[in-house]
Amino acid sequence: MSHLMNTYGRLPVAFSHGEGSWLFDLAGKRYLDALSGIAVTTLGHNHPRLVKAVAEQAARVIHTSNLYGIPLQESLSDKLAELAGMDEVFFCNSGAEANEAAIKLARLHGHGRGIAEPAIVVMEQSFHGRTLATLSATGNKKVQVGFEPLVGGFVRVPFDDLSALEAAVAGRDDIVAILVEPVQGEGGIRVAHQAYLQALRALCDERQWLLMFDEVQCGIGRTGKWFGHQNAGVKPDVMTLAKGLGSGVPIGACLAAGRATGTFKPGNHGSTFGGNPLACAAALTTLAVVEDDGLLSNALVVGGLIRSTLARALEGVGGVVDIRGAGLMIGIELDRPCGALVTQALEAGFLINVTADRVVRLLPPLNFSTADAATLVEGLAALIRKFLAAQ
Repeated sequence: MSHLMNTYGRLPVAFSHGEGSWLFDLAGKRYLDALSGIAVTTLGHNHPRLVKAVAEQAARVIHTSNLYGIPLQESLSDKLAELAGMDEVFFCNSGAEANEAAIKLARLHGHGRGIAEPAIVVMEQSFHGRTLATLSATGNKKVQVGFEPLVGGFVRVPFDDLSALEAAVAGRDDIVAILVEPVQGEGGIRVAHQAYLQALRALCDERQWLLMFDEVQCGIGRTGKWFGHQNAGVKPDVMTLAKGLGSGVPIGACLAAGRATGTFKPGNHGSTFGGNPLACAAALTTLAVVEDDGLLSNALVVGGLIRSTLARALEGVGGVVDIRGAGLMIGIELDRPCGALVTQALEAGFLINVTADRVVRLLPPLNFSTADAATLVEGLAALIRKFLAAQ
């Protein structure tokens, strides 16, 4: 590990190159990538259009800073606004930074309404990042321990539970926003009911709050729509993106619409690297390939195929609690901790993840094929059956 800080429990593998949905380690062994760098490599590995766009942009200019105009940034903001029906876009480098921007925007909006100490409603089992503010908004005490005192101004409620939310905010006049993931990724691939998201929209409209969707993991086509909330037919006031937007080149975005528009003024927020030419070239190419190659439809079809064939392969197997998800965002919940499956899958040539202690998480590239899906299901179902039988 040389002089690297010991912040990661790394698996015993390093990769030399990739091709499509496959990665190859230093010894030449190949692995089916069903994790996409945690929902990042939207187009898989070594996609020719992405490689060409990044190489050509690197040969022109990589970075200039936001002291100057960046035409590719303007083009990307226009494209995202078109796809999402939003009005403004701020670019940064990661999901945590995008959520920091959203939190700051909500607080500034609240102060503009005369609220001295604005509060934001957040959800249990959520994950919004590892900066102090986003860590404080996150609904997982395990990742917060040791970093107290946490940032105040958050009201935590159970996810997908409208009655609990209404009870928690009753009589309060300091609430300015609700921050929620349409699909909780780190929380175990938990999909919010469409009626719940619609009710949140109505509640925010009624009380003049901002509805803020964290789409860092479930956005950019992963659920079969460009953005997860579109499955419920609602539009947020603020939306955050990152991960899959640049297909591996770091970029994040915070989008605003409606009453959130115009909140940030020059000097309120900024980023040195955010939205630089290289990142914007990667993001524009990613969006173009998703559109041109019909990858939204592919995410729906192949994701549905994985869930249905897994359900048949694991039918009647004791210990399997649920198989759920949306598009190519899939969780297999077991009745016991199953972190050992990650290493067992690695040995068998599959890259997966376990989150929320008991949920096998699958986040394949959006161009995952039906053949890839069949290979994944056959191998993973066998591993899960063997794991559960041995416990």
